[in-house]
Amino acid sequence: MRGPVVVPWGMPAPLPLPDASGFTTRTPFPLYWARFGTAAPPPLLVLHGGPGAHHEYLLPQMLRMTAEHPMVFYDQRGGGRSRVDDPAPIGWREQVSDLAVVAAELACEPLTLVGYSWGALLALLYALEARTIGAPPPRRLVLIDPAPVSRAFRARFEAEFSRRQQGDAIRQLREALAASGLRERDPEGYKQRTFELSVAGYFADPARASDLTPFRVTGRVQQSIWESLGEYDLLPQLSALDLPTLIVHGWHDPIPVDSSIAAARAMNARLVVLESSGHVPYVEQPDALFAAIGQFLRETE
Repeated sequence: MRGPVVVPWGMPAPLPLPDASGFTTRTPFPLYWARFGTAAPPPLLVLHGGPGAHHEYLLPQMLRMTAEHPMVFYDQRGGGRSRVDDPAPIGWREQVSDLAVVAAELACEPLTLVGYSWGALLALLYALEARTIGAPPPRRLVLIDPAPVSRAFRARFEAEFSRRQQGDAIRQLREALAASGLRERDPEGYKQRTFELSVAGYFADPARASDLTPFRVTGRVQQSIWESLGEYDLLPQLSALDLPTLIVHGWHDPIPVDSSIAAARAMNARLVVLESSGHVPYVEQPDALFAAIGQFLRETE
């Protein structure tokens, strides 16, 4: 008789508490923010992915930068602790407008934006729109595995991510979970493992998904923001940006590295490709990621 299938999993550790936190008072809806670190320089303003997610899944790994720079995170409108009851669709323009107010209210100027995934695309949208909306442009950008800079690149990402999620490696992990009995023995462990498998396709090694802090995406917010972008293509506009920019992209990211290469060329930006990373370099290759960011920040002070 075969014994039970053993499925490795681990529950996430408690997240560190911020040094300060609260809700904005100047944005149309209160947005939750959290500040980590007490160093003197103006804080780095960190933009999480999604859209419709929240900042906590960037923790604790991203906090390595607080040794030299305080960091401010906030949950973008409609996600995390910044939920809104208004049924009106949330689009990218609302997110850009919120970002301008958050940066001013939380004294993040001169503004260094650190954007991850969708947050990196939001940083680019803000940089392109800042003067139009009367907001101060960012001084510099750090873009970590940016979301696709055009709808064509996004279509390639969607196809690749679907292929990975339906591939043999992740399918076998799903079958092992179903046969493990974990759902009955440990419902919370089963929930955690289900989350890991839902994001495994983002990683170069699907097993590393267990190191990512779980998160939830508000589906209607995610849908409305992508719909607001339509058949977007930022590339023709990016050459107008003139500011120090670092782009870091994992070679095994399902978002095609061609998207970041094209953006870097258009902006004359510094591009670092991490050869052993997928979409989550702060989990997969943190030493290389934070070394690249640290060097860039020191050189552009």
